[in-house]
Amino acid sequence: MMMTEEIVLTVKGRKKIEEELEQLKVVRRKEVAERIKQAIDFGDISENSEYDEAKNEQAQVEERISKLSNILKNAKIVDENDINTDYVSVGTVAKVKDLDDGEILEYTIVGASEADPYELKISNASPIGKALLNQQVGDVVEVKIPDGVSRYEIVDIERSQE
Repeated sequence: MMMTEEIVLTVKGRKKIEEELEQLKVVRRKEVAERIKQAIDFGDISENSEYDEAKNEQAQVEERISKLSNILKNAKIVDENDINTDYVSVGTVAKVKDLDDGEILEYTIVGASEADPYELKISNASPIGKALLNQQVGDVVEVKIPDGVSRYEIVDIERSQE
């Protein structure tokens, strides 16, 4: 039997997935079904590119619905009230100092399905996320990167406000 990786979500992350799932089920399914119906009305579907495109889109929508439903069914939800800021965990913001250049960065630690590097929301399974997990203020962590090793000192830990 295959082991599945634990899916961790914050309350906000669960809400975002629920909203996307609702949008797909209520809006996108109807839009795609209408496109399929219009393509069928064109006649012979054997050489109908609009029909093929609509059917492919329908498959993608259904696959995404299935994936999101599975995430929600199997997710462990992190309750913000239970987050301990004595150490870095999912749902915390770790303020770190890059020991190479002195830059201060704030990483919000989230589950993999919520990660967004552009917003500095990093997965607990990412190299930086793994290195920071369970560490405390004052701890120095090393993260292997393509250029070598980066070193960060944890300067503050807060609950995520999201």
